[in-house]
Amino acid sequence: MASLLAPTSPFDRPSLAYTLLTQPLHLVLRLLSHLLTSLRPPPNRHPRPIRLVCISDTHSLDPGAIPPGDILIHAGDITAHGTPSELQTAIDTLSALPHPHKFIIAGNHDTYLDPSSRATLSASDAAFPPKNLSWRSLTYLQHTTTTLHLPSHNRTLTLHGSPQTPLPDPTFAFTYARGQDAWARTVPLSTDVLITHTPPKHHLDLPAALGCEHLAAEVARVKPLVHVFGHVHAARSDFEGRVTGARERVVWGAGQKALESGLARRARGCVWDVLNLGLWWDLGRVVYYGVGAVLWERVWGGASGEASTVMVNAAMMWEGSGRLGNEAQVVEV
Repeated sequence: MASLLAPTSPFDRPSLAYTLLTQPLHLVLRLLSHLLTSLRPPPNRHPRPIRLVCISDTHSLDPGAIPPGDILIHAGDITAHGTPSELQTAIDTLSALPHPHKFIIAGNHDTYLDPSSRATLSASDAAFPPKNLSWRSLTYLQHTTTTLHLPSHNRTLTLHGSPQTPLPDPTFAFTYARGQDAWARTVPLSTDVLITHTPPKHHLDLPAALGCEHLAAEVARVKPLVHVFGHVHAARSDFEGRVTGARERVVWGAGQKALESGLARRARGCVWDVLNLGLWWDLGRVVYYGVGAVLWERVWGGASGEASTVMVNAAMMWEGSGRLGNEAQVVEV
């Protein structure tokens, strides 16, 4: 039955029935964790918040009306085929937007930007001189960090951008083998906003968990205020296709460690999930720590003392449709 309901690609959004048939306790674990986190008080709002406008995966299409903000972030795949002409057209479109500061990284479709995949383009495109590509008002980040000073807010913000993505196809840009650790200690601890193309594993990356486990470990080490990514378009929508899953708050405490332990246990079908004592143990720990945190913070008024990160899947592409259907995400820090 599950095989009949299976999505045609791991990057497609599975039906609720398929998820229940293949990993019911994993689903309950995620939903309970998200519910308990949502019941906790939000972090204190800064008196002079910086407005981040986050987009990704525009694939050579015009993103249209983008909300105003202090900083525009594009998390990769600005083109469909990654030719220099496509890149320049996309850059010109984004550069015309009115946001005072704009930061962008590459994605796996932005072929020309990676010398190792550039050879897959036509001879004329591959020979295009990199110095002739004009980034205009955009700041391009490729394994680089920049600190932005905003005098209007009397604040500074440190951003780090990295394009690499776990994909088995070397014809794509900035790829590495799934399971390879391309992230350990590559992100500075001072990072406030992390921009990657791939999601971290188990965060807005579908039940198939298409993100990278090593990136997840690096994010847990650094604990940025915001982590913006894209790549897995369909993770933006819930089981009915409504766009409700574009962001997630992660509180770095014992409950999160219990959740990670449970989700790391392999999903082997409905019966195995239900009979997996380790999963039940992790589920119990998620409830124990989550309820305890809610009571401590909501009832007794205690302070959390735990850092948190807002995860944002900013993909604008509507699943695998070839059209843009998701809205930009706005986050204040």
